[in-house]
Formats: sequence, structure tokens, C-alpha cells
Amino acid sequence: MSRYTDIRVTGWIARLPPSLQAYVLLARLDRPIGTWLLWLPGIWGILLPQGVAPAERIRLVILFGIGSLVMRAAGCVVNDMWDRDIDRQVERTAGRPLASGALGMKQATAFLALLLLAGLGVLVQLNTLSWLLGVSSLVLVAFYPLAKRYTWWPQLVMGFTFGFGAPMGYAAASGHLSWAQAALYAATIAWQLGFDTIYGFQDMEDDARIGVKSTSRLMVGRARPFLGACYAVAAAFLALAGVLAGVSWLFWPVLLLPLGLLARQVAGLNPADPALCLRQFRANREVGLAVALALAAGLLHP
Repeated sequence: MSRYTDIRVTGWIARLPPSLQAYVLLARLDRPIGTWLLWLPGIWGILLPQGVAPAERIRLVILFGIGSLVMRAAGCVVNDMWDRDIDRQVERTAGRPLASGALGMKQATAFLALLLLAGLGVLVQLNTLSWLLGVSSLVLVAFYPLAKRYTWWPQLVMGFTFGFGAPMGYAAASGHLSWAQAALYAATIAWQLGFDTIYGFQDMEDDARIGVKSTSRLMVGRARPFLGACYAVAAAFLALAGVLAGVSWLFWPVLLLPLGLLARQVAGLNPADPALCLRQFRANREVGLAVALALAAGLLHP
């Protein structure tokens, strides 16, 4: 296993029976960063609309947290079912349960059905518009693993997929969609395109060897300008979302915090350093939390 792999079998996971460990690893419960990056756009969407009761926002944040854990796991299962043959040829992913043979396709399918049932249990507690959006998001979940086979932009498809929590969170909180929500979704897509391109730099040699396409391979020669452009677009659309939603002036000074964190990623980017790329990718949890803090500040009207 690569020393740069993000698979973790230490701590509480090491104390589980081997049969359970395989399911935990398939669901990526050893790496909660993916759940955070799926949950945070939902939190943004919940915090953007004005006039929502605080208790309702808290209820939705909790529900979206549970839903993000479950649906991120389901997405990982779908991805690994599609990619098991590719994963065997990539050093970082060769230890994944389906690639290594620790689990079979029948076991993965049964586990996926259980996860989707749990996700449905969360979805039915939201409003009708959220149901429609939640069901439609499954198309993106299914399509994402195909993107790397036919396009150089799988990271963009990932942005549409992982960023879908933003319109869902907004719809769950407000009961409708708006141009402010559309701007927030665009910001989320650009942000996730940037950080997933950083993540993909870890696998460029293996991807090139086996013919897997990625935005990381496409942009490696101009990595810093590309990342800067992604994050600049994200910042512009975040600002637009704030204007359209009518946030208070407190949003603007707090927004400088995540923008500074993004600028630091751009300045320090080195595609040839896989360990650094992994750290920078994970640092986007703090970026997302800082944006959520800015949106929460924007709800205050002193």
C-alpha cells in the first residue's frame, strides 16, 4: 500500500472484526473528510435564506449530517463497484475492499441497498421539493464514475455531485429555489472542482499509465493558475449569493477568512508532492466551515 494512501486501518477501525472492517473501509468511514465536504454545501444552503427559524435550521443541519454520512458512503460503494478493476492498478487505491477482494459484488450491492434505504429515511423528513432534488441527485452519483472514462473533467462532475447539497439545503430551509441558491451552487461547484483537482494530483502517474482521464492530468502544466481561477470563481459567486440573499454586512468581513485560506492553498500548491496535495485537500474542511461561519454572521442584523 502506498505511503500516501488515504486508507486508515488504525484506531477504532483496528479493533473491529475483519469482516466489519471491510464494510467500514468501503463506506470510507476511516476518512470522514468526504462526509464533511458533502455536508458543508448543505449547511451553506440551510444558512443562506433569511427568515428561517433557528430551531428548524438546527434540525436540518442534523438531518443533512446523517444524510451526508449515509449518501457519501453509498456514493463510495457505487464508485468502487464501477472502478474495482482500475483501483487494482493504482497504488493508492489497490487496498480498497472490492479491488483487493475483501468484499464481493453481491456483498457490496446488499450494503448499497441498506445505505439507500437509510438515506430514504432521512429524505422523507424533508419537504417535497427536497425529495425531488434528492432523487434527481442519484443520476449524478451514478454518472460520476463514468466521467473519468470518457472526459477530462471528472472533477467537474464531482463538483456537481458533491455540491448538490447546496440547492437541497436551500430548498429544505426555504421551500423554494432562487437565484441566490443558484449562485451558491455555482460557487460550490467551482470550489469543489479546485480541491478535487488537488486531490487528483496524487494519482497522475498511475492514471496516465492505465489511461484514466482527469482534470488533474489536463491542468498539471498550469496547476496554480487553474486553481486560482477555480477559487476566484467560487469567491465571486459566494459574494453574489450573499448580495442576492440580502445578508447583513457582517457576512463580508468574515468571508475574508475562507478567501484567505483558499489563497494560501493556491500559493503553496505543488502537484509533484502527493502528501502536500492530500493535506491541502483535507484543509478544505476548514474552508467550508469558515464559509458557513460567514453565512451565519450574515443572518445577524445588529
